[in-house]
Amino acid sequence: MLDFRSDTVTRPTEEMREAARTADVGDDVYREDPTVNELEAEAVARVGMEAAMFVPSGTMGNQIAARVHTERGQEALVEETSHVYKYELGGFAQHSELQVRTFDGGENGAPTPEQVEAGYVEEELHRPGTGLLCLENTHNVKGGVAVDPDTVGAAAEAARDHGVPVHLDGARLFNAAVSLDVSASEITEHVDSVMFCLSKGLGAPVGSILAGDAAFIENARRVRKLFGGGMRQAGMVAAPGLVALENVSRLSVDHENAAALAAGLDDIDGLRAPAPDTNIVLVHTEDAGLTASELIERCEREDVLASEFGEHTVRFCTHQDVDESDVSTAVETVADAV
Repeated sequence: MLDFRSDTVTRPTEEMREAARTADVGDDVYREDPTVNELEAEAVARVGMEAAMFVPSGTMGNQIAARVHTERGQEALVEETSHVYKYELGGFAQHSELQVRTFDGGENGAPTPEQVEAGYVEEELHRPGTGLLCLENTHNVKGGVAVDPDTVGAAAEAARDHGVPVHLDGARLFNAAVSLDVSASEITEHVDSVMFCLSKGLGAPVGSILAGDAAFIENARRVRKLFGGGMRQAGMVAAPGLVALENVSRLSVDHENAAALAAGLDDIDGLRAPAPDTNIVLVHTEDAGLTASELIERCEREDVLASEFGEHTVRFCTHQDVDESDVSTAVETVADAV
């Protein structure tokens, strides 16, 4: 079975399994797990923030950030196809009692300063006020688009001009950094907080990091406990995360495989697959007379899995368990299906 549904389907390497088995552990709620502490320190160094906290999932990290940054009843300014808006079960409303105001981020999913200015709501007697700007990099629904630091910085500066904090959903932050040939900290220096996943392209079995200044993380620890994310001997799942952070450079292989996959799929009559920035390939099927679900069903019969991303859009995601030969097989399978 060739699984291109997501980079979340990766299996931990033997090195990760051994790291989990031998991890030095303690009670993380008491901040006594040395492996978690080491992972958090490494994360701080990678993203250039003052402090960091290990969380079970990226969604929890984003939701904690929203809760800490805002007051109940405020608005969050988010992209209309962003993960926090589309795929987190209305969490901003449920967990933080926020309402959202959306913007169309265009091809890269990022707002212009003018869009931030237009979306900003000043608090007054009848209006809640904007409490948060949330950005996403890479942008999943846009096809893994890597947003450059200048674009992030311009949007963040426009928000800060109004005293609005900026959170970056950087689930695939390191994919963006590798694609743009910049350090992760060059992207995150413009924002107040960032979440990045260890369990996507980096290949860890579980876990994400939330980072920000020291006061933000101190408050975030309380919210993590409130949300049920306080873990005990968490070093056993943090240890593979440390190994995962050594995988950043190999993300370029996923990007190369994605580029080859897109080129092969784009050559199939009736399909359109734009060249990707990173490891996400979006395939448009309308001209082939197929819906996304029909193409996915045909491919699944031949043991190739992908995800439906719209009535006529299929997502293929490359990752560490996919190699060049798997890409060739996938292209052949899709061609036969069409």
